[in-house]
Amino acid sequence: MKRIYLAAALIFTGIYAMACPVCERQQPKILRGITHGAGPDSSWDYIIVWAMVIVVLLSLGFSIRWLVRPGEQSDKHIKTLILNNH
Repeated sequence: MKRIYLAAALIFTGIYAMACPVCERQQPKILRGITHGAGPDSSWDYIIVWAMVIVVLLSLGFSIRWLVRPGEQSDKHIKTLILNNH
């Protein structure tokens, strides 16, 4: 099963990493060969993208943290009430 996931990841990475020649000419040097479509119009585009990357990573980190270690200790917490009623 691990081999299937590894093969799928390698194939997906190889396909995803190739951009068409027209798109390569339109992209800035740092993004050539990676993305399709028109390149960023201004420096604000980079700022917006990096801000969204930070927001998503923070959200993911906090989500994982609170899933692994929720921290509710009270007997009156809604989760405890629901789990003990059944």
